[in-house]
Amino acid sequence: INGAQDRATGEGFLLHGVTGSGKTEVYLQALAHCLDRGRQAIVLVPELSLTPQAVARFEARFPGRVAVLHSGLSPAQAWAAWWRARRGEADVVVGPRSAVFAPLERVGLVVVDEEHEPAYKQADNQPRYHARAVALALGGLTGAAVVLGSATPDVVTAFAAEHGTLTRLGLEERIERSGAARPRASVEVVDMRAELKAGNRSVFSGALRAGLEDALAAGQQAILFLNRRGAATVVECRTCGQPVRCTHCGTPFTLHGSTGTLHTQAGETLLLCHHCNRRRGMPRTCPACHSGSIRSLGLGTERLAAEVTAAFPQARVLRWDHDTAPTVAAHGRLLEAFERGEADVLVGTQMVAKGLDLPGVVLVGAVLADIGLNLPDYRAPERAFQLLTQVAGRAGRASMPGRAIIQTYQPEHYAVQAAADQDYEAFYQQELLHRRAHAYPPFGRLARLLFTHPDQRHARQEAMRMASALRHAIASWDIAGADVVGPAPAFPPRARGGWRWGLLVRGPNPHQVLERVSVPPGWGVDIDPARTL
Repeated sequence: INGAQDRATGEGFLLHGVTGSGKTEVYLQALAHCLDRGRQAIVLVPELSLTPQAVARFEARFPGRVAVLHSGLSPAQAWAAWWRARRGEADVVVGPRSAVFAPLERVGLVVVDEEHEPAYKQADNQPRYHARAVALALGGLTGAAVVLGSATPDVVTAFAAEHGTLTRLGLEERIERSGAARPRASVEVVDMRAELKAGNRSVFSGALRAGLEDALAAGQQAILFLNRRGAATVVECRTCGQPVRCTHCGTPFTLHGSTGTLHTQAGETLLLCHHCNRRRGMPRTCPACHSGSIRSLGLGTERLAAEVTAAFPQARVLRWDHDTAPTVAAHGRLLEAFERGEADVLVGTQMVAKGLDLPGVVLVGAVLADIGLNLPDYRAPERAFQLLTQVAGRAGRASMPGRAIIQTYQPEHYAVQAAADQDYEAFYQQELLHRRAHAYPPFGRLARLLFTHPDQRHARQEAMRMASALRHAIASWDIAGADVVGPAPAFPPRARGGWRWGLLVRGPNPHQVLERVSVPPGWGVDIDPARTL
C-alpha cells in the first residue's frame, strides 16, 4: 500500500483479513505514511452507526486532523467540516458513502472499510452510485491508493483480486491487542427443527440458553443478532388468514409493542410499515372479514429483548436498532454504554455485525439465521454468509475465548455451513458455480428497470411493453449474451401508493441494450444494482 502511495499509481488493493485480524491497524499505518508525505486520505465506513467509533480511533492517532462528513450533521456542522477539508485544515475525512466526494486536493489514500456492505450503494435516490466504484475511479484520477477491506469480501471484488484487477493482501490470523495470535470464535449450528421435535418452542435453543446462563454467571457480555426489528413481523386474522396490510404499500404491518420508543403512552401498541413509515393502531376487527380474531406472529428485536428479560431477569438488556437509535448521536451513546459494561446483553439488527470491536463480548447468538436466506435475489446466500460470519466475529476479540451459536431451520445450506466453518474460500467457490451457470456478476452485468404507477393494471402493462421492446432490441441488433429477466412485481409490490414492476437486463454490457430503447418517465434505471428484487 505504501509503495503504491509513493508511486502515485492509483493502485487498488483488497485487504482480506479475518475478523479481529487487525485491518484497522493496517489502515492507521497506511494513513500515517500517507500524511507523512503531505497527502490526504478518505476513510469510508458503511453505516452512520459506526462513525463515532471510527472517528474515535482515527482522532486518537491523528488528533485535530480528522473531519467527519455524513448526512446526520446539522447544516452548520456539515458546512464547517466541508470547509475544513476544502481549506486543507483536515487531512483525514471519515464518513459513510457520501464522504467519498470530500473536497480534498491531495488525496493519497482511500479506504473502504467493510467493502462488501450494500450500504455503499445509493439505490433509492439520484444519482445512483456505488461508493466502492467511485473510490476506485477517484484513485485512477488522482493516483491515490485504494484499499478495500473486509473479512467477507464481495464475490465480485474477490473475483477481481483473483484475476489481477486488484492486488490481494491477506491477514489470515486473529491477533490480540498485544500482537499475539489468538483463535477465532468456536461456532455451533443448532437445527431448530430438532428443537421443535424435542418440544422446545422457545426462541432460545438449549445451547443458546445455556450459553447465556454461563456468560451472565461469569459477568461477561453477549450479543443476540436478529435482523428484524419490532415486536412481531405480521398481524393476521385467525379466521380468514389475511394479514393487516399498509394501504399505501400493500405489505404487512409490523407490530411494535409498548416497550419500543415509537410510542407516546405506556402500554400502547403500534403497527408500522417499514417501507413508507405509515402508522396505525392495532385494529379491533379484521379489515377483510371483520372478525375479532387478530393475532401477532413472528419475532423482532423488540420482542426478543423482552424474551431475554423474561428468561433472565438479572440481565441488563440493551436493544440496538433504528427504533432505539434513530440518530448518529443515539448510536454513539448506546454503543458507549455497552462498552462501559452498563448492559450484559445487546440485542440488535445487522448493525451489531458491522466492524465493531467489543472486547467484553464472549458469546454471540444468531437467533434466526434464515431471515433473508430465501429472498428472490441472487445475492441472498452471499448476504446471509457475510452477516453470519461477521456477527460470529464479534465474539472473543479480547483474551477470552469466543463462542457463536447459529440457530437455523436450514443447517445444510452451503452459506450456513461455510459461515459456521468461517471458510470464505468454500463459500466463494460454491457461489461462483451458481453465478456462472446463470451469468450473474462477475460473469455478467445487470441493469434493473423499475416502473411505479398508482394504477396496478397500467403498471403491469407498461412493464410488459418495456420487456417486449428490450427483447426486440436485443434480437434486432443481435446483441450477443444479452437477455431480459421478467417482468415481475417488485418487492414490495406496492410502496407509497404506487404499484411497482421490475425487470432485469442481463449481459456483458447492458448499456448496449438500453441505448437502443427509449425509457419514458416513470421508469427508474439502476446499473449494477445492489438488489434485484
